[in-house]
Amino acid sequence: MTTEPIRLTSFSHGGGCGCKIAPGVLAEILKKSTGFPVPEALMVGIETSDDAAVYQLNEHQALIATTDFFMPIVDDAYDFGRIAATNAISDVYAMGGTPIMALALVGMPINQIPLDVIGKIIEGGESICREAGIPIAGGHSIDSVEPIYGLVVMGLIHPSKVKRNSGARVGDKLILGKPLGVGILSAALKKQKLDADGYASMIANTTKLNKPGQALSQLDTVHAMTDVTGFGLLGHLLEICRGAQLGANINCEQIPLLPQVHDLAQAGCITGASARNFAAYGDAVELNHCSAIMQAVLTDPQTAGGLLVACAPEAVTQVLEIFHKDQFLNAAVIGEIVAGPARVIVQ
Repeated sequence: MTTEPIRLTSFSHGGGCGCKIAPGVLAEILKKSTGFPVPEALMVGIETSDDAAVYQLNEHQALIATTDFFMPIVDDAYDFGRIAATNAISDVYAMGGTPIMALALVGMPINQIPLDVIGKIIEGGESICREAGIPIAGGHSIDSVEPIYGLVVMGLIHPSKVKRNSGARVGDKLILGKPLGVGILSAALKKQKLDADGYASMIANTTKLNKPGQALSQLDTVHAMTDVTGFGLLGHLLEICRGAQLGANINCEQIPLLPQVHDLAQAGCITGASARNFAAYGDAVELNHCSAIMQAVLTDPQTAGGLLVACAPEAVTQVLEIFHKDQFLNAAVIGEIVAGPARVIVQ
């Protein structure tokens, strides 16, 4: 007698960073916040939608704190744990910091998912934490309707080396560390249209730690940094633009894509989050000679996506060398920061 393998994605209405509340809805929620006293030591809070909070401890150390969790983006339990952990740790790297410790966040429908499958999810997360050189020092678990896994992650950085998403300057070049298309591949997977090679490239991309962020934080010529996740490339680039009150030009042909992404998008493997993303910020985007397929790619929610770096033109070679040294071989210059209102022009 055989039993069907557990399909984790069948337990959830969305997966990965595509689960994020749409940016327009989130903005409306946060707009109603009454505010609170901000201590002087809080270097980075919610003001520019940055990747993590940063609190200065002393002259030489600041604490980075972040959390991220979501529902399954893949059916394999071990891979799901690895992806979720990579995604959560990325926020520390995006601030330029070094992770030091994590706490696990686990919500599972205990009566529906076998305990050994839940154990594999946690093992996957632990494997990525070992790769990052940090322990999982605790956490919290609940019995929930849908499976949820993620981490609280803490890191350290010198206060003068923090890389915010709001420091871009006119003339800065924009460099993207990982290719786009994770949401499209995950949509294809859910429709059982993703082959073994496509799955392998998706897993390789979503379990690759953004360690170059540590070295990039040491460069004064790197002016802003973030990671591309649930709001897509355009959404997170707009956060950079709004933080600096500047615009950006990007070139479609220079943007790296995961294999099969264009063809799968043409075949209809596009997430609902992509349309919600564009509805939220499309009025701040000018699409020149950009196809509907490319619009879907640029708004595609990325899970454990790449770093997006704004650096001085003279630093481009050095920044690319840092990426390439860590085997981010698809890292590429995709555009530049320009004077003007906070909007993105896509050529």
